[in-house]
Amino acid sequence: MVYPHSLAFLCLSSLLLTLFLFTSEVTSSSNATKIGQGYSLISIEETSDGALIGLLQLNQKTKIYGPDIPLLRFYAKHETDNRLRVHITDANKQRWEVPYNLIPREQPPPLTQTIGKFRKNPIEISEYSAINLNADLYGSHPMYMDLRNNNGEASTHAVLLLNSNGMDVFYRGTSLTYKIIGGVLDFYFFSGPSPLNVVDQYTSLIGRPAPMPYWAFGFHQCRWGYHNLSVVEDVVENYKKAQIPLDVIWNDDDHMDGHKDFTLNPNNYPRPKLLNFLNKIHSIGMKYIVIIDPGIGVNSSYGVYQRGLANDVFIKYEGEPFLAQVWPGAVNFPDFLNPKTVSWWADEIRRFHELVPVDGLWIDMNEASNFCSGKCKIPKGKICPSGTGPGWICCLDCKNITKTRWDDPPYKINASGIQAPIGYKTIATSATHYNGVLEYDAHSIYGFSQSVATHKGLLGIEGKRPFILSRSTYVGSGKYAAHWTGDNQGTWENLRYSISTMLNFGIFGVPMVGSDICGFYPQPTEELCNRWIEVGAFYPFSRDHANYYSPRQELYQWDSVAQSARNALGIRYKILPYLYTLNYEAHVSGSPIARPLFFTFPTYTKCYDVSTQFLLGSSLLISPVLEQGKTQVKALFPPGSWYSLLDWTHTITSTGGTYVTLDAPLHVVNVHLYQNTILPMQQGGLISKEARTTPFTLVVTFPAGAAEGDATGTLFIDEDELPEINLGNGYSTYVNLYASVKQGGVKVWSDVQEGKYALDKGLIIDSISVLGLEANVGAIASLELDGKPLIGGSDLNVTTYEHVHLEGEGNGESKTVMVALRGLTIPVGKNFAMTWKMG
Repeated sequence: MVYPHSLAFLCLSSLLLTLFLFTSEVTSSSNATKIGQGYSLISIEETSDGALIGLLQLNQKTKIYGPDIPLLRFYAKHETDNRLRVHITDANKQRWEVPYNLIPREQPPPLTQTIGKFRKNPIEISEYSAINLNADLYGSHPMYMDLRNNNGEASTHAVLLLNSNGMDVFYRGTSLTYKIIGGVLDFYFFSGPSPLNVVDQYTSLIGRPAPMPYWAFGFHQCRWGYHNLSVVEDVVENYKKAQIPLDVIWNDDDHMDGHKDFTLNPNNYPRPKLLNFLNKIHSIGMKYIVIIDPGIGVNSSYGVYQRGLANDVFIKYEGEPFLAQVWPGAVNFPDFLNPKTVSWWADEIRRFHELVPVDGLWIDMNEASNFCSGKCKIPKGKICPSGTGPGWICCLDCKNITKTRWDDPPYKINASGIQAPIGYKTIATSATHYNGVLEYDAHSIYGFSQSVATHKGLLGIEGKRPFILSRSTYVGSGKYAAHWTGDNQGTWENLRYSISTMLNFGIFGVPMVGSDICGFYPQPTEELCNRWIEVGAFYPFSRDHANYYSPRQELYQWDSVAQSARNALGIRYKILPYLYTLNYEAHVSGSPIARPLFFTFPTYTKCYDVSTQFLLGSSLLISPVLEQGKTQVKALFPPGSWYSLLDWTHTITSTGGTYVTLDAPLHVVNVHLYQNTILPMQQGGLISKEARTTPFTLVVTFPAGAAEGDATGTLFIDEDELPEINLGNGYSTYVNLYASVKQGGVKVWSDVQEGKYALDKGLIIDSISVLGLEANVGAIASLELDGKPLIGGSDLNVTTYEHVHLEGEGNGESKTVMVALRGLTIPVGKNFAMTWKMG
């Protein structure tokens, strides 16, 4: 067999070696106990399509975690030039796998032996790696990316273990150990070699990220505790008064009747008044989103529940719908693996949309969360919940379930980080889904399957592009939903963690991600909220959200925070064209919107462990203050020239990269644009619908003082509520932007694909600013647009500004300038070429 990529071959060899030779360990990594001798390869053959199929025989029996599987079937195939799959399962009996209809992929050949009864056994396997993993909270993404540098050459690869069963993952500096309590070993190796290559290869398997509507990149405001519609109306009005941008207003469950999904509270959110409010905000381009939880209230007068019962859509325990408790009290959980459930769910979404024309859905509590544990029944003689005190206290009559190995498996994973029983505060793991699938196997894909069903339901209503926000995620969730990181705390530590979490989800193929700005709970300090909006304004998904029991924390509640919000969100709304273009690129190639620095600078090892700064796209560097009481920030600038987005005349240049201490008073966040970039910006506004109609500015950056240089950029615009995001439909325009400086001349030009949409919208480029020119090159002797002279035109204004260089390595050696051209009227939808000669 010839392997086209040596890296993949090495990965396969390493995996086989560790499978044959690994030493199993009991739960404590500090007290390792040898319990097994692994497997040996006893046969192998090549198939007609170039795959390898082999048999692995157990070396020595053990029974610590149940009976061993005596014979494994091993299957390996290069599915693409850059993806290797290694699939290991019981050679004799079919085992659970992540459903192929949820994540479409090639299926290995069927087992040749008789298919028998399911059997589950704990599995352990080790790989050699160089990545640190944290415990998950709301979802499962058993994937890691490895970046290493050998003699100045960087290489990246990634490995996915596609398994939805419970597992522990241990990193010990030189090895990564998976301890899995069921399913199969289904490994995918992605050979890179760049970080962007890896994410491209990964999302080509699991699904490209969902396209988001343009308005989703505006600012969002939510709170659990908007007790009635007038409060929501006041919030919208107060944002307008404070001149803080706002695109989307949200309701947590306050709008519901008794916390029940797909209902309206007739007293606090009367439908006629709500419809009037929605007509008002929709007319100016604002949007409205509400929450729904998967738990459906057990209530004989509740139509959603009755229709669910009639369609037999709920997860079962011993033949009856599994009973749990969430906000409405006693609930049953829909089984989204059942096709009938998907149809019923879509119909309930349709019915609710006819009641309230919401613009998206927020699916929460879908791990699934349960306030109780075990087998429960509705208590007699008492109200549950009582209506007083915290609603998350279990009030059902419950008893623990330990009678099966699904509820009490021999290996105890570290559930909830406290080694809780496996069914602790979730669906009992011996409960059954469609076709007898156990919750034990399908737990990790519950929120994912709900995202798929919700996406289908929204798509079927008006044919608009769905917007879904999901708390629980799994491999492939980004194809259907955005994600927020859950109930993060209003602490400085959680602010810092929000960056690394956001960057991880970009790598996982979920680029539309953010954390609750200012924290969900407890009450943030005023200073923290200032600094949080200066970070959160640059999350791909930017939303302020607070807890019912916390004081109000909308951005206008403090004058100082309002000022920081106007400044930071003011920048965001100007770079919306850039963010939306990144949204298009994410959908096409999987590339994250927010990225670690090493995505752009993979050979610059100093940036490998930077998690206090991040990039938007390849070129926009965010360097926020993340510590209390600080008015400066020490920021790493990789090699090259960087230009401040707050003042384009301020630049930092370093040949080898450098740390710079930046001033960052309370209302300032430092944002810098890298050399060789063309950044499309607009003039901003308070609503994205308004902002996206304003004239464009192109910011062109060359290496400071370079005699020759090039810059590139892209711009994608479309009718953003169409379901698909692509070219060729008559409702989109894509522009490649180019610039060069050489031999005393500057040229800026475009190459437009499908220009009709931009022309129909009347979009124009009003100004072009070119940064980093030599001072003696900056003066314009002649200026032409499409071959016609521009100098002397009454509306054109040409201004030259000298750059201020912050002192550092290699800086200050020569004067450089920015040249700004204003008063242009270049149509975005037509090719243009602007040239000027220097005096």
